[in-house]
Amino acid sequence: MRPLPWLPVLLLLALAAYFLPERLSVFPPLGGEPSPPAVSRTLPSALPEDTRELFERSRPAVVQVGSLDPGTREAGLGTGFFISETGQVLTAYHVVANGRLFQIRTVSGRTLRARLTAYDAGADVALLQVQGRGPFPVLKLATRPPRVGETVLAIGNSGGDFLQPRRGRLLRLGAEAGRADFPQGTLEMTAPLAPGDSGGPIIDGNGQAIGVVSYVRVDESGQTRASYAVPVTEGNDLIAALRAGEQRDVPVVGLIFDVQHSGAPGLPGAVIQRVARGSPAAAAGLRGSELDGNGNLAGLGDIITTVDGQRTRNADEVITAIRRADVGDTVTLGFIRDGEEQETSITLVAKRSVPDLRE
Repeated sequence: MRPLPWLPVLLLLALAAYFLPERLSVFPPLGGEPSPPAVSRTLPSALPEDTRELFERSRPAVVQVGSLDPGTREAGLGTGFFISETGQVLTAYHVVANGRLFQIRTVSGRTLRARLTAYDAGADVALLQVQGRGPFPVLKLATRPPRVGETVLAIGNSGGDFLQPRRGRLLRLGAEAGRADFPQGTLEMTAPLAPGDSGGPIIDGNGQAIGVVSYVRVDESGQTRASYAVPVTEGNDLIAALRAGEQRDVPVVGLIFDVQHSGAPGLPGAVIQRVARGSPAAAAGLRGSELDGNGNLAGLGDIITTVDGQRTRNADEVITAIRRADVGDTVTLGFIRDGEEQETSITLVAKRSVPDLRE
C-alpha cells in the first residue's frame, strides 16, 4: 500500500485551526437565563502553583487531534486525551464526525495515525485508537462525582495555542443545552474555552478527568460566558460502551432546517431549508426553500408540523421527536406544502451514513 501523503494533510489540518466550524463558536446565551461573568484566557505562568503543577503533570496525556475527509478535503483540529496505555484517545465526536483519516500530536513531538473505533453521537464523545507503540501517558477518569464550586482545569488548542491551560470554576451539574442537537446533562464551567478546545479534558484537583469539552455559550460580542463538558466517570455506561467498541449514531431523515423562519408568526412548524442529497427525506420528495439567481430566498420549503402525530412547533421539537426513535424505525411526518396538509412515512438512518449532512 502506498504511504499516505501526510505533508499536505498536515498543511490542511493546520489551516483548519482557523476555519473549523466548531460547536464552541455558535451557541449564544439562552433567553431568560442569567450569564456568569465573562472569562479570559489563562497563561501557564499566571496559574497558582498547585494548578500549574497539575497542568504540567496532566499535559503529557493530552493530545492535538487532526481530522480529514480526503473526499471533501474538509479538515479540522481539536483536542483529546489518552485513557489507556495502549493508545485509546477520548475526544468529542463532533471533532471527528466528518473525518475519515485521523492523527494525533503529542507534547513529546510524536505524530501518530489513529482510527475511529467507537462513538456516541448523541453524547458527543468518541474514542480513537492510536496506531503506534506505547505505553502512552494516561489521564485517569473520575472516580467520584464532581462538586459545584470546585476549581477545574482544561487543556486545549484554541487561539493558535498548543495544549495550553484554561482554568475555571464548576458552576453546575446536569445543565441542559436547550437544543436537541447538543448533548444534555453537561457540566457548566467558567473555563475560557474556544474552537480548538473541543474534546479536551476537564480536570479536577485530584488530577482526574471529569468531563470532555463539547460547547460554549457566548454573549453578543462573541466572548465566552460559560463552557460545557460531557461528564465522564470510569466504569459508567458511556465509557463502558466506548471501550467495548460500540458506535451509537443519531437517527435522521436528512433535513436541514431554516431556524430563522421556523416557528415564526404564521409559520406553524419547522421550515425545511435544504434536503440532504441521498437521504430518506430526498427519496420521500420533501422540498427545501427556493433561492433566486442572486441567492436570495424566493420561496419557503415544506413546513414540518407533526412527527408521528405529535405537534412540532419548531426545528428543535422536530429533532427531539426524531431522536426519541432509533435508526431503522419508520416515522410519519406531517407537513404543509402550498397551504395543503400532507403526510409521508420515512425510515430513519444513521447521520454518518448521509455525507451531505455536515455539523
